[in-house]
Amino acid sequence: MGSIVGLGEFFSSIKPKTMFIRKFILIILCSALASSILAQSSHENPQYDIVFPQRKVNKLVITLKKEDWQHIQSEMKNILKTEFGTMKNGRGMPNMPLPNFDRNTPNRQDRQWGSPMKMIQKDPPYVSAKLTFKDSTWQQVGFRLKGNSSLMMSWGQGIYKLPFRLNFGKYIKKGSDFYGFEELSMSPAMGDNSLMREKVMNEIFQKAGINAPQTAYYQVYIDFGEGEKYCGIYTMVEVVDDTMIKTQFGEKSGNIYKPESTFARFDSTAFERKNKKSSPADWSDIKQLIKVLNASSRTNNPAQWRSDLEGVFNVNQFLKWLAVNAVAVNWDTYGAMAHNFYLYNSPLGHLTWIPWDNNEALKTGRGGGGFAGPPDMNGMPAFNPTMQQGDAPAMPTGGREMPPQMMPPMMGKSGSLSQKEVTDRWPLIRFLMDDEVYAKRYKNYVKAFSVYIFTPAKMHALLDEHYQLLKPLVALEQKPYSQLTDVNAFEKEFEGLKKHIEARQEAVQTFLME
Repeated sequence: MGSIVGLGEFFSSIKPKTMFIRKFILIILCSALASSILAQSSHENPQYDIVFPQRKVNKLVITLKKEDWQHIQSEMKNILKTEFGTMKNGRGMPNMPLPNFDRNTPNRQDRQWGSPMKMIQKDPPYVSAKLTFKDSTWQQVGFRLKGNSSLMMSWGQGIYKLPFRLNFGKYIKKGSDFYGFEELSMSPAMGDNSLMREKVMNEIFQKAGINAPQTAYYQVYIDFGEGEKYCGIYTMVEVVDDTMIKTQFGEKSGNIYKPESTFARFDSTAFERKNKKSSPADWSDIKQLIKVLNASSRTNNPAQWRSDLEGVFNVNQFLKWLAVNAVAVNWDTYGAMAHNFYLYNSPLGHLTWIPWDNNEALKTGRGGGGFAGPPDMNGMPAFNPTMQQGDAPAMPTGGREMPPQMMPPMMGKSGSLSQKEVTDRWPLIRFLMDDEVYAKRYKNYVKAFSVYIFTPAKMHALLDEHYQLLKPLVALEQKPYSQLTDVNAFEKEFEGLKKHIEARQEAVQTFLME
């Protein structure tokens, strides 16, 4: 009401002879006020065509107060023990002590093998920001940095193109959203000189009938308190527990989890529940899945085991995801690291697998402008789920590719599709592949995906669409506001993606003949 009273006082001070001017100004101010109110107001349904256009690049402007950016820097210094842009451990690693990876120490006893290395132990703080989009402005939008290794390395290198999350309900609890979306995740293409892996991989999953978030490209400008800076192309990713579940499943009454687990055993700390915050979690659905998965009936009564497993878990969806993931290749997910996926317990009582964070997909090694790791990490078992203590291979010198011994089993030196190298540390893969029925089903999914979706012709056409969309904007990416090294790196990586598709098609044909 304060804004309306202020307008009344303003207009009462204007003389009658200027009535026509007063009316004109009133129209302009009311239009601006209406635009701001409508921007903040709640939409009943998410407007995907506006927020997630598939072949268009939107523009987003974010304004932070100088003191809020300083607060973020101060908190990040406390978390990472280093200031923004400090590279004391080499290759962008902040000057922080490395974790103790001895599995016999207390901090490892309660963690499952393959759990991701948590460099950032707590979420950075939210601050209030102003957001501008399509001539509309949103005030008091929650803004915080996000991520683990991507944030750590960008921060250490002093790159302003940082991963972040937006929360439109953080400070305004009711009636504020972004065209029906309350939370949005922004990925800066860390380690991806093509700038397109996150979006392309999500589109591939969707084409294969796998539930996956919507994505869209955005040009992002951020004012850190000293004027707008162009921070390059981001991929906006739909937040699973915000709108995706309701949109794709028709409701969201079931439990939504973001696990960090191998499923070898139950650990409540490894299954963060993302919804129903007001009620305590009992994890009965997760406990049942792990119990059934590891039951002795798997070997002495396979038919019963399959029936029990399919009663609590969407096995076909997982096998389909596994096939797509193995053909396309993604090292940074289950089978290599116990993270980057969600589980949703649908009304049918089936926990359904949902992929997340795919910027490391579509490459055999951790190349593509990726991070090979500093010398301090040579041979750390946490980077190799198949290693025993004392079996550490050396990291390559000067390159960005992972050594063959440290590649996930689903990749291997030649990108193995058989999953034979996967150990029982990853029971969701190993146990399903040991079952003849599921192994055959998996192989059929691999074949169908390679024939109907992942062909060189179709994939090259898809990549070309993204290339044409991004190419005019790549030259605008400039250090230190971009992860991209140079324009030539974009071109080289794009061609590398096409070669990867062709190599994977050859690998599939070899696998299908086995």
